[in-house]
Amino acid sequence: MKRLGDILEPFDQSNRSEVGLTESADLARPDVTCPICKGKGFLVYDVPPGHPDFSKAMPCRCTQARVAAQRARALRVVSNLGALGRLTFDSFLPDGVGLSEAVRFNLRAAYDLSANFAQDPKGWLVLLGGYGSGKTHLAAAIANYRVALGHSALFVVVPDLLDHLRATYGPNSATTFDQRLEAIREGALLILDDLGAHSSTPWAQEKLYQILNHRYNGRLPTVITSNQRLEELDPRITSRLVDPDLSQVYEILAPDFRQSGVERGGTTLSTLTLHRDETFDSFNLRPPKLSTVHRKNLQTAFDRAHAFAVNPSGWLVFTGAHGCGKTHLAAAIANYQVANGRPAPMFIVVPDLLDHLRATFSPTSATTLDKLFEQVKSAPLLVLDDLGIESATPWAREKLFQLLNHRYAAKMATVITTTQSIDKIDPPLRSRMLDRTRCIVFLIDAPSYYGGKTDQVRGSET
Repeated sequence: MKRLGDILEPFDQSNRSEVGLTESADLARPDVTCPICKGKGFLVYDVPPGHPDFSKAMPCRCTQARVAAQRARALRVVSNLGALGRLTFDSFLPDGVGLSEAVRFNLRAAYDLSANFAQDPKGWLVLLGGYGSGKTHLAAAIANYRVALGHSALFVVVPDLLDHLRATYGPNSATTFDQRLEAIREGALLILDDLGAHSSTPWAQEKLYQILNHRYNGRLPTVITSNQRLEELDPRITSRLVDPDLSQVYEILAPDFRQSGVERGGTTLSTLTLHRDETFDSFNLRPPKLSTVHRKNLQTAFDRAHAFAVNPSGWLVFTGAHGCGKTHLAAAIANYQVANGRPAPMFIVVPDLLDHLRATFSPTSATTLDKLFEQVKSAPLLVLDDLGIESATPWAREKLFQLLNHRYAAKMATVITTTQSIDKIDPPLRSRMLDRTRCIVFLIDAPSYYGGKTDQVRGSET
């Protein structure tokens, strides 16, 4: 296998987005005589004088085919894919092996997102996930797809990239540091694998920042994979990775493919599979049992939930008594995302969430608090069911505030259900829920499906 330094040479010699190839005279002498050009490789079209192609020698189709084949071979060498040529979209298992439904949908969404990027690489794609989750396979598949179409792409593992940048300082280097750095910064499509796995020396941090900042300013297509949390990276780089105008950040929740059937961290946070039957179609509006006022209130709640499902943006908070239908509507929103091929949401009951977080303090825990907490914080759509019935310890209040404050500041789609009235929610959370520019709060005052009277004061949208 060629060294990365050798592979980068074509990039060092030119900053063009594609690798230039010269049509060799040998291409005009095929081993098998072409029946069209009789082995000459070129044709002169029989056109009258004055025609743009009059007397011009045009390459035969056999010559064009050989040039294309040579170009493809050169692009594959330059791409640095090497043995990774086997990592394609066709060889990827988008449904995984032995995964829960929620994780399977998460992996399928990552596959679809990567395939769409490969077809039209614009902006940045950032794939996060644990070891063996499939992010490197998807990144390599993007590069292989582009190369197969005749476009250039450079796939490089970040520690290797830094090593070869350092090598340019050697007295025997045929390339200067500036030439190599510029070639990487200007590549048509750059794929950086394992960002964060490098030694975080000031020099390494600065060089990576220079590369990514240049590509950020130039809006150059870039794919980045990392098993690190974004907060663990250089803040200057993180701020560019999360720019919603340029970058798509997606965390793959699948476990290591080499440990099929075992979910990452040994736990499944989302319990959406338990609510698979709670959809908009199965929601019972209960007429004629309800009064006109209650029927209208429940219909409005249904409409609000459906509108949010179609375009999940900001926060939607449902309050109401037990059994009024708020959990069903919250699950229907999440199931709508799954049914329409969107990134799998996370549905979790708040007391269960806190139990999972507490369990990470055990010495036998297979994961850490930070990693588990990050899964919840970064969920594309988070549904928190039964906020307010959890143990109101200072620790629990702090974790919930950290979680919801992060999603509030990042404007991440969130659905919350609670039996508490808004005025009884902790003031820090209540202030965010009452921000009408980002949050809709709706009280479902219909009585319980299971009988009994509600102790809520009838209300409507806040």
